[in-house]
Order: sequence, then C-alpha cells, then structure tokens
Amino acid sequence: MTRVVAFGGGRGLSAALRALSRLDLDLTAVVTVADDGGSTGDIRATRPVLPPGDLRKALIATADPAKSETARLFSHRFGGQDFLTGHPVGNVVLTGLLELHANPVDALDFAARLLGSRARVLPMSCTPLDIEADLFEGDGTRTIVGQHDIAVADGSVKDVRLLPADATACPETLEAVAAADWHVFGPGSWYTSVIPHLLLPDLREAIGAAKARRIVVLNLSEEKETDGLTLAGHVDTLRRYAEGVRFHYVVSGDTRTFADPGSLNSAAQSLEAQLVAADLAADGVTHDVAALAAVLGNLLVEDGG
Repeated sequence: MTRVVAFGGGRGLSAALRALSRLDLDLTAVVTVADDGGSTGDIRATRPVLPPGDLRKALIATADPAKSETARLFSHRFGGQDFLTGHPVGNVVLTGLLELHANPVDALDFAARLLGSRARVLPMSCTPLDIEADLFEGDGTRTIVGQHDIAVADGSVKDVRLLPADATACPETLEAVAAADWHVFGPGSWYTSVIPHLLLPDLREAIGAAKARRIVVLNLSEEKETDGLTLAGHVDTLRRYAEGVRFHYVVSGDTRTFADPGSLNSAAQSLEAQLVAADLAADGVTHDVAALAAVLGNLLVEDGG
C-alpha cells in the first residue's frame, strides 16, 4: 500500500486529509505544534501540553464515518459565559490524554482509536513550539512572536523561525517521513502551517534524505499573512526554506492559473517540479474535496516514481 505523509496544520491540512482519506493509502498526518490562538492559546497559557487544536482537526478530518457521533462530540464547542466557553470538547479530551501519557504520540494514537481515524496523526515535535517572524514595516522591520499574532499582523513577512531553536522532531515522525513513498505539503497558512515543517532542522533533513516523491498543494485564496504574495511567490518562498528538499509536483487549483500560468510554471521549475493545474475550488476559498482527491489520486497512484 502506498505510504503518504501529509504535512500542515489547521483547516488546510484538514482539506488535504479529507481528500487523501478517500484513497486507499497508508496515511500519516504530521501536524504543526505552534498554534496559540483561541481555545488552544488558553490551554497553552496554563498547561504545558502540545497545542491540541490542529491535532484535533486532523483527527476529525480522518475519522471513520461510522464514528460520526464521536467526531461530532470532538467538534462541539461549548457556549455560555463560563470557563468552558469557546473550548471544543476535543481540545479538552486531548489535553487530558496528553497529561495522562508521557509520550504525546501515545495520547494521539488513543484519540485516533476513539475516532476510528483513517490516518495516524503525529506532531512534528513532541515539544510545544512558537513561531517568531520578522515583518517589513515602513523602512524597517519588527519582530512578532506567536502564530495567531503573525497570522493577523499588518505588514509582509520577511523571515520566520521556530522557538525554541534547539527543538527536535518526534522520533515517530522521523520514522514515518523516512518510510513514506510520498510527502504532501499544503494547502494551509503558508508561514505558520506549511513552512514550519521545514524550519525544524532534523525534520527538514529527514524530508530531504527520504526517497519519497513530493507534492505541494497551493492555496486558493490569500490570507492576511500572505497578503500580496502571488502563487509564484508562494512557491519561491517555499523554495527559500526547503534547502536540500526536491519537489516533484506543484498543484494549483486557482482558476487564475489557467489565464497566466507562466510565472507559476517558472516558479515550479525552480523546485524542479511539474505544474499541475486543475479547477479545485468549491467556493473560491476552500478546496473541493472530491476534486482534490481525484488530482492527488492520479499523481499518487499513476505516478509510481
């Protein structure tokens, strides 16, 4: 069975996982662990556990349809005006599991069994991380720490890095990366969900050393953190952080690609990759899961490497 590792975080990774879960694959999700917004941020402020939000989303995205009620419970967000307000049940459950298990991978494997997940969900690091970014501001730059603040900040991103600088990848994650036939990056928040996987030195080295073929799926719409960055600019930015990593396909589902494919095709070639353009938009903002599954299926199954 074809072994695929999908990298990302948040809603972008969820879209990729929902598509990949439709295929007959041995699927692993590697999730960023730097989220610090909303419920996850509140939990991180008081408890030294991995941020649960993006991990929860990956587990739900790959849940067995027969476990839909459990997935619905994990997705339920408390209302009201008390200490539980705004917290998804899944974040609370994962926090409990992460406190019960010394190895966070064991906690996630337990949660995956509860949901009948069709993928193994792994954290990129077993250490909670933060993202630090330098942003252009006027004639100078300013530095911001925190995934949420970077995502909503004015100004364009000059550079990003992880804190602590000496963090390492989970051993189970490195094993999955080395054993995979394919690596899939994106879609997702470029600087805070996709690129962070290339900022962890031992993870980037493992990705580059693996024999896997690699696909990057571009976003359909701009986000505030990439405001003004073209699709070709997304690819060029990825290349800047992907030293030693070869990509094979760049998938664009933005219909604008059809009108002017030149610059994006050139950017893809700079990665030594082939541009694959298809109409993947469900509503102009999110990917159509079935269409994305069809494109990825063609690449993963028909191109045996």
